[in-house]
Amino acid sequence: MPKTNYKEITELLDSRLIDKLYPSRVALEKFLNSGKKLTVYHGVDPTSSSLHLGHSTNYLLLKKFQELGHKTILLIGDFTAQVGDPTGKLSQRKSLTKKQVLANLKTYKQQLGKILNFTSKTNPTQLVFNSKWLRKLSFEDLIKIAANLTVSQLLKRNMFQKRLKKGHEIYLHEFLYPLMHGYDSVALNTDIEIGGTDQTFNMFVGRDLIKKYKHKEKFVIITPLLINPKTGQKLMSKTEGDYVALDDSPNEMYAKIMALPDEVIIPCFKLCTEISIKEIKEFENTLRQRKVNPREIKAKLAREIVNLYHGPRNSLSAESEFNKVFKEKKTPTNIPTLILKKGEYDILKLLVDSKLVSSRSQAKRLIEQRAIDVDGKTISNWKAKFLIKKPSVFKIGKYKFFQVGLKDN
Repeated sequence: MPKTNYKEITELLDSRLIDKLYPSRVALEKFLNSGKKLTVYHGVDPTSSSLHLGHSTNYLLLKKFQELGHKTILLIGDFTAQVGDPTGKLSQRKSLTKKQVLANLKTYKQQLGKILNFTSKTNPTQLVFNSKWLRKLSFEDLIKIAANLTVSQLLKRNMFQKRLKKGHEIYLHEFLYPLMHGYDSVALNTDIEIGGTDQTFNMFVGRDLIKKYKHKEKFVIITPLLINPKTGQKLMSKTEGDYVALDDSPNEMYAKIMALPDEVIIPCFKLCTEISIKEIKEFENTLRQRKVNPREIKAKLAREIVNLYHGPRNSLSAESEFNKVFKEKKTPTNIPTLILKKGEYDILKLLVDSKLVSSRSQAKRLIEQRAIDVDGKTISNWKAKFLIKKPSVFKIGKYKFFQVGLKDN
């Protein structure tokens, strides 16, 4: 049975991980204190192979419900990912194939198993796929569901208004996405849905549909987005490829966090870690009073996050490696090695062979961005043959390294 400890429930509802709660905190508090086991879910579309810290607020909150004894579900939008969520998009989102979606979600359980407990013998988080019910809907079913939402409701959405003003097209399937997202709540017969502020509209569609089909209330918990307070922009973006991934190696994760701007240190502590709010306020006061270099507090943040996903041993090792590479300017301790003969090589193939670059097109793009260094010198021409005449260290972007060793002739 779920815990009904008043203090624990109050702490949950007062959590910094909650931005808004519908229909009301009072109603949900009463529901939680009833002792009933609730169904709580969060959904994610696998539009990329990596989840990132910007998502972690939802998983940390879902974990709290699991620890209280409620049924928790991680819904994988393997069907909706093929349609594409139009939220926040000023043009049509590129559709994904079923094959691409399956490839993207391959390691999701492994990534999220660092926060959620999928193996608990008494109350495991369930992993569910929305293709299970959405693929079975007939055209008649879809018409009946669509009758619950008006075109004017959809057109009021901010991104659609912006598109209309710019003369950009809105495609019919983009109107259907909120219906599919909302129908997930019906299929799961959920009591609570957790999601970021950018998903508010979609979650409210689910709230309306569950009232219609299940004749009950669905609570909607809105989690805050990880925002840079200085720019007002989202800190992590799968679309832009600029994020700290949950499946980054300890060294890469640590280095990426240390590269974050100082103004996001406290927001990251609040939304991406489990340390107490008391400690966070102490860090905040220390930074405000300029008693310490922000880099020291950021190092604490990096240690804490790496510890959460990779454990304390890897956290300390990553910090040591970061200091060695970025402070002392030394070669990393353990890096991949390619053994080659002296001679000329296609630089694009060489980078792909390192396994740190996924394709020739990515290698070309990195070189054009001047993001590839060899022994401290930047490669600027991807067309020219690259001469290997001695052992060399390649640096890809800010955080990835590999070395080339020479075969004995």
